[in-house]
Amino acid sequence: MRKSRAAAILAGLAVAASACGNAPTTTEPSASASAPASGGGKTLQGVKLEVAAKWTGDEQKNFEQVLKAFSDKTGAEVTYASTGEDTGAYLGPRIQGKNPPDVAILPQPGLVQQYADQDALKPLTPEVTQEIDTNYTPYWKELGSADGQVYGVLIKAAHKSLIWYRSSAFDDAGVQPATTWDELVKAAQTIADSGTAPLSLCGASGWTLTDLFENVYLSTAGPENYDKLSKHEIPWTDPSVKTALEKIGQLVGKKEYVSGGSSGALQTDFPTCVSEVYGTKKAAMVIEADFVAVEAVQSGAKVGEEAKYFPFPKAGDTAPVVLGGDVAVAMKDNPGAMALLQFLASKEGGEIWAKLPGYLSPNKNVSPDNYPDPLTKQLGQTIVSAGDAVRYDMSDLAPSAFGGTDGKGEWKVLQDFLRNPTDVKGAQEALEAEAKKAWK
Repeated sequence: MRKSRAAAILAGLAVAASACGNAPTTTEPSASASAPASGGGKTLQGVKLEVAAKWTGDEQKNFEQVLKAFSDKTGAEVTYASTGEDTGAYLGPRIQGKNPPDVAILPQPGLVQQYADQDALKPLTPEVTQEIDTNYTPYWKELGSADGQVYGVLIKAAHKSLIWYRSSAFDDAGVQPATTWDELVKAAQTIADSGTAPLSLCGASGWTLTDLFENVYLSTAGPENYDKLSKHEIPWTDPSVKTALEKIGQLVGKKEYVSGGSSGALQTDFPTCVSEVYGTKKAAMVIEADFVAVEAVQSGAKVGEEAKYFPFPKAGDTAPVVLGGDVAVAMKDNPGAMALLQFLASKEGGEIWAKLPGYLSPNKNVSPDNYPDPLTKQLGQTIVSAGDAVRYDMSDLAPSAFGGTDGKGEWKVLQDFLRNPTDVKGAQEALEAEAKKAWK
């Protein structure tokens, strides 16, 4: 599923940066960053904490450097436990056995509500909440909350509002990156006329279609409607959904715009759609998140040269910035767990992590200058600039039966829409029927 792949593969940005010659060779936090606060002393000496997250490999190593900085500062002894790909399957038995980790990193905000309903989470202390208020927009605070109580802090992000392109295909067609939807559609026609399919769609991976919809909807309907639709407070038969689907139809409705046509796209998964752009060179563009960089490099392209990206163009009044991300929560009520959450929510903790590859921070006070390569710096700047308009991946906010299950719910309906982009009304009615079942 997309949550698993996005979390695991984002670490590969280090590989992409290395291919550009931009990544640093040393990634240790600075001594000053990890030293105890002057005069503060190691206030958690002797305290032991367990932190559970799904990260492995380089992502785990980098996070453990952040944990080490916390340990050096406070004296706490922190151990890391990997949950594996299915966080819920790992945490469920430990919660039932009354032996949860002190801190857990959840891969989607929907789990905050789920575990809060089970009384498995501890409300954040005023000190941690104040740290969040200082460093995050209210939207991020809300995503870590359930029933008006703050339980979690968003500590890591994935950027989903990008269109990646092959520079030689753009050069051959004589087109420039688009800033508006109309420019994108016009560029698609010009690229098609040059003999190359403009777009490779990963239609077999239904989550990529939800990402496309979310970007267009956020741009055309605006953040407030995006919030309402994500909670099913307005129906999928709303005119705002019609507008977004019609826009998408302008791009995917022409057979010559999509590599292999709709039938071919529905047999193309992620990451095959990336290799169609940079490997076999069947297409010029692919619409997906920052982790495309890893697949582009594996196809032989250099990020920043042949593999470039531009921000998802405005289809309406809002420049869309859609993020995925991970939420840190406390499952035991102790000062060590709260101190760690406060550290992870702080500017200090965020900047230590930002210096390591494969990380993007939703913390507005973490300067993009901390990122180790130009690609990540640009993405981080986009998040900061978007401010209150940034939004979390809508399908990850929905019940999984609607927004996160292969062959069902939103994934399947949008695949059906790709088969027949003229049936906007039918798609809306099917989406609403699936949403009613999921939210009942």
